[in-house]
Amino acid sequence: MLMDRIIGAFTFRKGVYADVEKDTSFTQTAWILVAVIAFLSQLGSKARVGVSISDWLIGSIAGTVAALIGFAIAALIISWVGRAVFNAEVTFDELVRTLGLAYIWNIVGFLGILGFISGLNCLVGPIIFLAWILGLVAWFIAAKEALDLEWLQTIVTVFLGWLAWFIIMLITNAILGLIGITASSIFGL
Repeated sequence: MLMDRIIGAFTFRKGVYADVEKDTSFTQTAWILVAVIAFLSQLGSKARVGVSISDWLIGSIAGTVAALIGFAIAALIISWVGRAVFNAEVTFDELVRTLGLAYIWNIVGFLGILGFISGLNCLVGPIIFLAWILGLVAWFIAAKEALDLEWLQTIVTVFLGWLAWFIIMLITNAILGLIGITASSIFGL
């Protein structure tokens, strides 16, 4: 069942989000998906030629914690804006379930692990960027299902939540870069 849902998220099957929105038992699974995928994505984004294993792992763990906090804040903001501004009938947990499943697209970030091989970043970068865009599209579809709003309202709401997540990740990566965890972590979003 989980694999069907993951495939549904990768193929933009709208019904899969309606299914997890109603399935209260999926909340914990959604958090686990976000945590595991965030960690794998961070492993990829922190992989660079010349980075030490300890810096790579510490940066990946810190980035994972930041990604989880960012995800929670994004879901909270989307939930709050949806309810307060657009009168959506949605709960935080419904958004965690739908957005958590849509987060599956971030697994492509693991391909950054090829950054340990000199010269492959030029191939991996465009693939990761495309997956990042597709992941954002998946968030729009997932949130639309949970919020039951018009597209423009959904886009505005999701953008505000995504912006908060992006800022948290940017600040975390900047701090890691400043303390020397990874030399290029500012670009490891």
